[in-house]
Parts: sequence; C-alpha cells; structure tokens
Amino acid sequence: MTATNGLRLLPWSSPEGKPCFLSTDSGSSRLSRRADEIEDLQLSMGAELLGHAHALLNERKADVREVRFLAERLCEALRDALRVAESRGERLPTHDDDDDDDSDADQTGENTEQVSAAPQKPLSTS
Repeated sequence: MTATNGLRLLPWSSPEGKPCFLSTDSGSSRLSRRADEIEDLQLSMGAELLGHAHALLNERKADVREVRFLAERLCEALRDALRVAESRGERLPTHDDDDDDDSDADQTGENTEQVSAAPQKPLSTS
C-alpha cells in the first residue's frame, strides 16, 4: 500500500502487530500531525540510544546482559526508523516515467544517465 492509493503508514502498529494506515487528503490533519510528532520522537530516541550504545561498547566492563539489552533496544529503534523511512518515502512525489526521454536508455531498457557532482578526471597510469 503506497501513497498513491491515499494511505499513509503510521509510526505504530495495532495490538496484533499489524501496520496501521491513515486515509486522508491532507497532510495537516490532526492525526497526521500527531504521526509526524511521533516519527520525530522515534528518530530522536534512536539517535540518543546510538550515543548510549557507543558509550556502553567502549566500556570494557559491560556484561552480556547489558549488551543484550542494548541490542534489543537498538533493534526496536532500527525497526522504528525503517518504518519512518518507508512512510516518508511513500509520500515523496514521483515523476511519471512516460515523460522520460528514451534516448538515455540502453539496449536493456535501463537508464544509463549518470549525474556527477564534480567533473571526472582521467586516471593516471604512471
């Protein structure tokens, strides 16, 4: 289910663990704004957890229980971050592939156009 069908993946699951979706024409509805707030909170909590993980892993005295607890929390944070990325990615505008110029397609039909931030310099063989 993608944004093209008008559904937004929400940053929480049902009690059964199933994804929750919001059907709305507006990204500024009360529930959309609440979902945005929760996504931001989840991402900031993940970043804070990453700092704690770095500190714990640098501590030579961390025991197996602490590291296991950390791993479980990191898995939760990663799951949340991936859900946020999926939800936000589905809401990005997409271009219509029919409007593309076919001159950039190779014989396999794949687009071979490359974009470079800086001019490419030839490699030296000396």
